[in-house]
Amino acid sequence: MNAYRPIASDIGFILLDVLRAQDTLAPLPALADNADPDLMRQVLEEAGKFVGEVVAPLNRDGDEIGARWQDGRVTMPPGFRDAYQAFWQAGWPALSAAPEDGGQGLPTVLEMVLYEWLSAANHGWTMAPGLLHGAYDCIKHHASPELKARYLEKVATGEWLATMCLTEPHAGSDLGLARTKAVPQADGSYRISGTKIFISGGEHDLTDNIVHLVLARLPDSPPGPKGLSLFLVPKFYENGSRSPVVCERIEEKMGLHGSPTCVMRFDEATGWLVGEHGKGLNAMFLMMNAARLHVALQGVGLLDAAWQKADAYARDRRQMRAPVRRDPSQPADPIIEHPAVQRLLDTQRAWVDTGRVIAYQTAIELDVAKHHPDAARRQQAQQWCALATPVLKAAWTDQAFHGASDCLQVFGGHGYVREWGIEQVVRDARVTMIYEGTNEIQAQDLLFRKVLADGGRSFSTWLDRLDGDLTHTHSPSAPRARRDVDALRDLAAALPAAQPTALYPVAGDFLRAVALTLMGWAVCRLEAGANGTSPVPEAFGRSVWPECAMRREMVRAALN
Repeated sequence: MNAYRPIASDIGFILLDVLRAQDTLAPLPALADNADPDLMRQVLEEAGKFVGEVVAPLNRDGDEIGARWQDGRVTMPPGFRDAYQAFWQAGWPALSAAPEDGGQGLPTVLEMVLYEWLSAANHGWTMAPGLLHGAYDCIKHHASPELKARYLEKVATGEWLATMCLTEPHAGSDLGLARTKAVPQADGSYRISGTKIFISGGEHDLTDNIVHLVLARLPDSPPGPKGLSLFLVPKFYENGSRSPVVCERIEEKMGLHGSPTCVMRFDEATGWLVGEHGKGLNAMFLMMNAARLHVALQGVGLLDAAWQKADAYARDRRQMRAPVRRDPSQPADPIIEHPAVQRLLDTQRAWVDTGRVIAYQTAIELDVAKHHPDAARRQQAQQWCALATPVLKAAWTDQAFHGASDCLQVFGGHGYVREWGIEQVVRDARVTMIYEGTNEIQAQDLLFRKVLADGGRSFSTWLDRLDGDLTHTHSPSAPRARRDVDALRDLAAALPAAQPTALYPVAGDFLRAVALTLMGWAVCRLEAGANGTSPVPEAFGRSVWPECAMRREMVRAALN
């Protein structure tokens, strides 16, 4: 079983040659000293070494031994704690955090690349620090000065890990049904009582403390989402005493065995308000939106991990004779020479490469939205992120699972046994389609909240940006990509007149059409970065672009 190998040069090509990230980021005052291409390449090289040498080798034990629960305590798989302690002490969780909070102030996109690689190398281990970025932003922007003084730097640096306690047994994606209670106390604190489920890293031995961010309802709060507030509850208080927060059990899951998914019971645990009363979801959305882009990159990373395994196997495994013999002296040819195998592998490679272009551009836009001095440019960046994030989360996690299954097919019967590790990727990838808002919810969010909410005006402006970029991109594929943008614009223009009941069933098809259109834009950027020669396989033209037309027609058929 081959462990995942981060390839820094591939990322450097996309980030610095294709997207020219330095041209966008260096002029931003907050990043002026940290967007140098040589510095970014050095960070990528060192990150790749840490992921490949420290985290990737733990993946098999994480899956086979897994996290263990006993009497409310969770013991992580062998090597996990040591690797995590080395991780935070080396400063990796704090890459993009502000220097005044203990961070390094580097571009957000470098953090995104790091977590993509970590997910590919060891998804279970990566679930532990996966929420730090969102928890940091949430505390930084919404917590009181007193809470910031106690918790912000510990979370920013990763010395303490954090959770996002939303889901309850009766309230999954419908958070307005949550019933966890928060009772005000005379000293300004609150007593939190209730049960939360599916809490990643709710209990573990990786760090000395865990910071829980909990959605709960005050006694006089109205029903529904507007009655929810956000509270911070630590595992240990400042005086060293343990809070009455109990891990009742961890779930036995299909995959992600190295990550404890916990049932957490809050027994009048002391917590403190984060943000304003009744605006808990507003504060939590900072975590949720950041998490969705990270989950999208989990999809990219897991698909790359599956492709790496299948590509290596296909180059070594000899079976039958290929249509074109490369070495007639051999009794059989490497299966990578067989067209069916080539198609499976090339299609996944196209999704990985274009997914990186789109996701990294989105990460760059996050920094523009945060730091650019011009309000109009900040608004443009926010518009890109709002539209691209649900597309990335849904389309690339969907492809991670189905594409990993295609990669398993390359192994034949060997893929269905544990020896080669490809079946673990399939199992681990499946959950990404579910958490941080199911892919069906992402599709509805895109169509009804992002496209139709203003009659399609923002979406049309976004398409104009894509079209303008393609107009100035020196790529042989640009005319085809522009036709897809035009076709998508025509389709979107017809949507406001349709009945919502007709659109709900095809929201997923619409999202897929947007994803495939974005992939066409990304292919053109890749071709331009490679001076007109496409590094993306021919499978893109054989399967990806035809599907784009098919998805548009599926949506259009629902309008009639």
